Amino acid sequence: MKTILLTGFEPFNQETINPAWETVRALDGWSEDGFRVVARQLPCVFGEANEAMAQAVAELHPAVVIAVGQAGGRCDLSVERVAINVDDAPIRDNRQQQLVDEAIVPGGPAAYFSTLPIKAIVGALREAGLPASVSQTAGTFVCNHVFYGLMHAAAKGRRAMRAGFIHIPYLPQQAAAHPGAASMALADMIEGLRIAVRTTLATVADVRVQGGAMQ
Repeated sequence: MKTILLTGFEPFNQETINPAWETVRALDGWSEDGFRVVARQLPCVFGEANEAMAQAVAELHPAVVIAVGQAGGRCDLSVERVAINVDDAPIRDNRQQQLVDEAIVPGGPAAYFSTLPIKAIVGALREAGLPASVSQTAGTFVCNHVFYGLMHAAAKGRRAMRAGFIHIPYLPQQAAAHPGAASMALADMIEGLRIAVRTTLATVADVRVQGGAMQ
């Protein structure tokens, strides 16, 4: 039985809810033939978030890890392609840290690519009627911090583990406080993660289709 680890962050930046955690916790305990899902919450704190992720991976030995984060202002399920080795925070984290131009792993590679089948996931999401795209940047806040730390651990680990990151929009109740911001229903985001998990397990090699961006 394969373990699939899904992580989501606690609320941050004065929000009272985080759609990432609401989405992944709804899938905690979900199982189908050959796999089960475990959800864990991460603190929105530089350093501590990667420590919590490392503890979860060490405990669970997951075959797949999908970290999920809130991206207020985005309009779709954004499957991230690359994590970069820099913290450059536009806001303070939940410990009031605001790191600037600091390496996540000093001396580490400049970047890592997701090992999820990102284009197959996007295709499956769109086929299900859910807006989705390949994203070329996970930002430089705690989401990217965790994404890079996760991929660095996967690259150095002795056990095979596929891993990556998906950003999701605001929930409607959050968007109501941010006029003009896009949102997505919780039920759609939950179904989107189900599709991402199933597609990952069913896909050995990613599909080769256009997924780039002009900017």
